[in-house]
Amino acid sequence: MRTFFLLLVSLFSIQFSTGQKQHFSYLDVFDLQYVSDPQISPNGEWVVYRRMGFDIMEDRSAGNLWLIKTDGSQHQKMTTREGNESSAKWSPTGDRIVFTSSTDEGSEIYMYWVASGKVAKLTQLPFSPSSLTWSPDGKQLAFSMNVPKAPPVIAKIPKKPKGAKWADSPRITDRVYHEADGRGYIKPGFNHIFVMLSNGGAARQITSGDWHHRGTLSWASNGSKIYFSANRVEDWEYRFRNSEIYSVDVENGTIVALTDRDGPDGAPAISPDGKHIAYISYGDKREAYQTRKLYLMDSDGGNKRSITDNLDRSVSGLVWDVKSNGLYFNYDDKGNGKVGHVTTSGKVTKLADNRGGTTLGRPYGSGSYSVSNSGTIAYTHSRPDYPAELAIIGPKAKTPKKITDLNGGLLKYRTLGKVEEVWYKSSYDGRDIQGWVVYPPNYDASKKYPFMVENHGGPILNYGDRFSIEMQLYASEGYVVFYPNARGSTSYGEEFANLLYRNYPGQDYDDTMDGVDHCIKMGIAHEDQLFVTGGSAGGIMSAWMIGKNNRFEAAVVAKPVMNWISKTLVADNYFGYANSRYEGQPWENFEHYWKFSPISLVGNIETPTMVMVGMNDLRTPPSEAKQLYHALKLRKIETVLVEIPGASHGIASKPSNLIAKITHTIAWFDTYRTANKNE
Repeated sequence: MRTFFLLLVSLFSIQFSTGQKQHFSYLDVFDLQYVSDPQISPNGEWVVYRRMGFDIMEDRSAGNLWLIKTDGSQHQKMTTREGNESSAKWSPTGDRIVFTSSTDEGSEIYMYWVASGKVAKLTQLPFSPSSLTWSPDGKQLAFSMNVPKAPPVIAKIPKKPKGAKWADSPRITDRVYHEADGRGYIKPGFNHIFVMLSNGGAARQITSGDWHHRGTLSWASNGSKIYFSANRVEDWEYRFRNSEIYSVDVENGTIVALTDRDGPDGAPAISPDGKHIAYISYGDKREAYQTRKLYLMDSDGGNKRSITDNLDRSVSGLVWDVKSNGLYFNYDDKGNGKVGHVTTSGKVTKLADNRGGTTLGRPYGSGSYSVSNSGTIAYTHSRPDYPAELAIIGPKAKTPKKITDLNGGLLKYRTLGKVEEVWYKSSYDGRDIQGWVVYPPNYDASKKYPFMVENHGGPILNYGDRFSIEMQLYASEGYVVFYPNARGSTSYGEEFANLLYRNYPGQDYDDTMDGVDHCIKMGIAHEDQLFVTGGSAGGIMSAWMIGKNNRFEAAVVAKPVMNWISKTLVADNYFGYANSRYEGQPWENFEHYWKFSPISLVGNIETPTMVMVGMNDLRTPPSEAKQLYHALKLRKIETVLVEIPGASHGIASKPSNLIAKITHTIAWFDTYRTANKNE
């Protein structure tokens, strides 16, 4: 342990505190903690939350459950266990907390009694449970769990002789969806809904058939039914965007479909009075992006209507208010996470800002909330200078109260880069485009700093004014960092996000370059010191930018798609692109797929380029990154290929890989910085 620690200290040249604030450093990453999944008690007195951090020795993130009163007092670890704990849910009366926790055999269901502080393991399950939900009377629990299915058999292979060292048997697949990035090969099986007594005992499967039953579960007020979303149609593998709302009778397993249109109907939540079911939906138009709206229907499936048509923002995290007058929900607006409320007649009220802070690497939208019976909200609150903390806002309060300060002991002694919001006009059509600039700590406007563009992934996602390890570490190395929300980004409405439909990459390139020019006019960027990077869709944009111009001194293209024809047919989500992203399949519209492939521009690239990818990436496979690297090598352009062992598409899911990504990016850019770089 000591050797490993000293190695890290040597590698990242850490300076220990001498009473003067230091810049945010690589080893600081391992000290960061943040709040996740806060659950407020029904009476609004307590909050249980998952306290997340990085395990330096196991190279992973881990979380335990903590309790705190909503006034900020009695902050304490909930159990004495050290294994991962998650999915905490209060009982309807607030006397117990059910949760899941890891064991040597997988996750199991545990119960915590509030009055006594005692903990018991309730299950011995063959697979990990999900969607853990209390029945209204507190006597039962429902959850979803995998039920395995035998793989197909094509041929009978002779039995090997005793002691013979034969190769493993072939792996036979006949499913459309058979692998997933970060998981690898998906063994045959289907998720089903189970119920069990809340004081323990056998779990009973109540759904059947070769379909998946998972996601949000909502009990009828009398406990007789559970409402859920599934895709129980005959051609479900090919209608992968479709899902419907169903009810299942808890006693006899009878399943009734309550919706029937083409499109995703999900996240059902029945009102406390039992009269209405809320759910999230849209009618699928096969476009790149469609706003997820909040729908209501009667409990028997009648009278369906959207109640958020006037919001033009996607909703998530539905929770009914206690009087069944409306619902609380999440949404993002202009790169900032919100908590809102909508009445059943459609009146929307914003209740809280700055929800987020649980994607530490980059400033993506994230975070969650919960609400008590009286309307007090507990949520993850983040700003650019700190990750998610726990905030409380009462039903009549105008400002939240932050009741945790998990990183105060660290960030108080660090000088972070200042984050500034910028707006500018797109030269293509005059649209307003939003971005953010991160300045190096102790920025001196009289000095000249290198300027880095960091493009977000998705592309149908959003960056915002949230804490980011990557942006702060880049800034601490002396770079001005610019991250824009070009067209195609979410939180600006459906029309803006859908501008990349059959046009990607498109004018998002112009939006990004306009941002660079805007920063040059501000005097914070300089034509001879421009750098560009990004991962996934950000890698696509970075490759597209250096194929379109030679203005950048160097580029780091991380986990890109270089060739839409090859990517579309080998990635884990290969079935999801035709018609929603590009028209037809690759063999039906070869020219269109090629037109938007960055490899088509590789003959123009003169920019020194580092190419980076996880070796286990199934979303943008390493073969995509190698197409760029090999092409540049053949053209004798300065390039290097960095392959991260064991990493999937989420390279930064392991903290050491996050650090490897940043250090390699900085090292490559520093090679092409002008002399006398600012410290």
